[in-house]
Amino acid sequence: MDKFKNLVTLTGFKIGLLATILSLILYGIDPPFFHIIELKAFDLHFLSRGKIQPSGKVAIVAIDEKSLDRFGRWPWPRTRIAELVERLKKLGAKVVAFDIVFSEPDESSGINVIRNIKHKLGDKDGEAKSIIEAAEKDADNDRKLAKAVKNNPSVILGYFFFTSKDEIKHLDASSHNPALTYLKSVSKKEDFVIRRIKKGTPQPKLLNAAGIQENISMLSEAATSFGYFNIVPDPEDGVVRWVPLAIQYGEKAYPHLSLEAVRKYLGSPPLILDASEYGVDSIEIGSKAIPTDEKGRLLINYRGPQKTFPHYSFSDVIDGHVPKNVLKNKIILVGATATGIYDMRTTPVDGTFPGIEIHANIIDTILKDDYIHRPDWVVAFDILTILILGIALSIAIPKVRPLYTAISAICTIILYIILNNYIFNHWKIWLTEVYPIFTLIAVFGSATTFQFMTEERKKKEIKNAFSRYVSPSLVNEIVKNPAKLILGGDEKRLTVLFSDIRGFTSVSETLKPQVLVKLMNNYLTPMTDIVLKNGGTVDKYMGDAIMAFWGAPIWQEDHHTRACKTALEMLKELSELQMAWEKAGIPKLDIGIGISTGRVTVGNMGSSTRFDYTVIGDTVNLGSRLEGLNKEYGTHIIVPKYTYEDVKEGFIFRELDMVRVKGKELPIKIYELLGEKSETSGLNKIAELFETGLEAYRSKDWDKAERYFTDVLKLRPNDSPSRVFLSRIQELRKTELPAEWDGVFIMHKK
Repeated sequence: MDKFKNLVTLTGFKIGLLATILSLILYGIDPPFFHIIELKAFDLHFLSRGKIQPSGKVAIVAIDEKSLDRFGRWPWPRTRIAELVERLKKLGAKVVAFDIVFSEPDESSGINVIRNIKHKLGDKDGEAKSIIEAAEKDADNDRKLAKAVKNNPSVILGYFFFTSKDEIKHLDASSHNPALTYLKSVSKKEDFVIRRIKKGTPQPKLLNAAGIQENISMLSEAATSFGYFNIVPDPEDGVVRWVPLAIQYGEKAYPHLSLEAVRKYLGSPPLILDASEYGVDSIEIGSKAIPTDEKGRLLINYRGPQKTFPHYSFSDVIDGHVPKNVLKNKIILVGATATGIYDMRTTPVDGTFPGIEIHANIIDTILKDDYIHRPDWVVAFDILTILILGIALSIAIPKVRPLYTAISAICTIILYIILNNYIFNHWKIWLTEVYPIFTLIAVFGSATTFQFMTEERKKKEIKNAFSRYVSPSLVNEIVKNPAKLILGGDEKRLTVLFSDIRGFTSVSETLKPQVLVKLMNNYLTPMTDIVLKNGGTVDKYMGDAIMAFWGAPIWQEDHHTRACKTALEMLKELSELQMAWEKAGIPKLDIGIGISTGRVTVGNMGSSTRFDYTVIGDTVNLGSRLEGLNKEYGTHIIVPKYTYEDVKEGFIFRELDMVRVKGKELPIKIYELLGEKSETSGLNKIAELFETGLEAYRSKDWDKAERYFTDVLKLRPNDSPSRVFLSRIQELRKTELPAEWDGVFIMHKK
């Protein structure tokens, strides 16, 4: 039973294993979200690799802005294209492939007008008819292009396959007949059609065409080579990563323009499709075997961004501005790059990429045998990688601190990315990147969360054990570090607060015990809540007195500010309690508060069996004595100079006196905390008048001092400090003061 219980009890290791199994399942399913991320990771390989040098066997003759400026807007008369074909033949181009389809007759020469005249004339005038027929022949631009193509066997005409039935809905029945005629004519040229290498194998899973946009028959009959220029982006994000090297139409497979260009360049060996029951394995051209996926698609190994391949303006070629040997023995791609007429695509290397440059990258990839592979063993490698990473991290998490585990996981992710990138760049193998990384994240996230929840349960047990005895902040510190429970202390600069009810002893003697206890609870509860709300630690209760401090066990940069806010909130709470006590017939109670900032010793102090988290030191003693000084001045909150200097920008103070407390030789300045700077109750004016009177008092200018203290009383009739100093002045007028008198008040009581 215990063994079964241990087996089903969840642990960090088991949670990690479950996350690893989940990762393997997702790898098998390959959801769209993960698939897109994997594709984007694939794209990043090109960006990190940078540009690579092409073979130098491919160039582009571009119908660019310069050519449009020279010859006018597209389309141009076919005579212009014929002129290019003839020019490229003279320049020694080995292959000329058109990324253009000439699907409509050229009517720019006015040939239709001539034909109409010929038709209307009929056989009436034989001599005129001969002249018109000669004019018709001379104006037939398509015939001129067909002649140029026929005279240049290196020309490959491009065409376009429609891959869905929706794309051919606009075509009427008459539009299909030329397409059928076209395919029949090109299919007779056996070198052009892709052959199957093995008889009896299942039909390969090629992309199927639903229709075709072909060249006019005159051009098709003149050409010896053809290739479709379809570019099929990934449906997930529209990026062109693959190219279908073969498309099925009817019972035959036809080659891509780029593939046909390579075949032509290599001397026109037959194209052979190597397929098995699992799909296409490769496409062979002579001695070259081009690796493809099961659908006959090739991963394009992009050489770089736009203009990686040499571009020559159409107009420069026509005008003879291209050096003689630049295009010799090269594959020349002819197509548009001018804005508005070119086929714009998104690729891994560039967001705006002309389609003709994609063809150039395909051709160069094949010519250099520079293929990106995804071998059959990659799946096994991916699964093994996921298992190793997932299990290793699952073992580490329960044994290693979360920070170190996180660092290890991050370093592993970085190393895997670097290794993956190295393998891609040097061996051109595409390994899965997303799922191993997801495994590390999933294992770390799930197992660490489980560990955290387990630890939180333990922390809750500690809190339940200690929360009744110490402040919440101390409980949290103990939970974070149980070692805090050992005896000992640290020296820190923090702020302490003492509050005490004035005359409580005499009042308590008049109350019944039950009433006294209720009174104390009604007073101490809200005051304690105020301390805790402001992040303080209640050190102890001493009868009616409260001792609290800020800055430990959790460090607070604004410990002095928190203490001052607490004191002011205590006074506000006291005024509400006084109204309730008055209704209950309880005498009015007032409090005094002393605040002190400085270095103290803080920590657990006591015996090994019973101890308190407390503070000791001169700063603590000073805070206690300042609390007692409130009785002397009739004030509520007194702070020393050290606290005042830290918080004076946020609160209103008045300098109260210079005192020498018992046990200290040097006097200290003390200040009364009046309120926050945001208050607009005339406190600044009172403080200004009082401090002017205090300055006169220390200068023994009794008349001036009396005048200013009296002015304070006019604004604040119950201002006890002003009355105290007026009383002192009356006594000092009767006393002969020594020359060294400095106005320091000596505190004889604690």
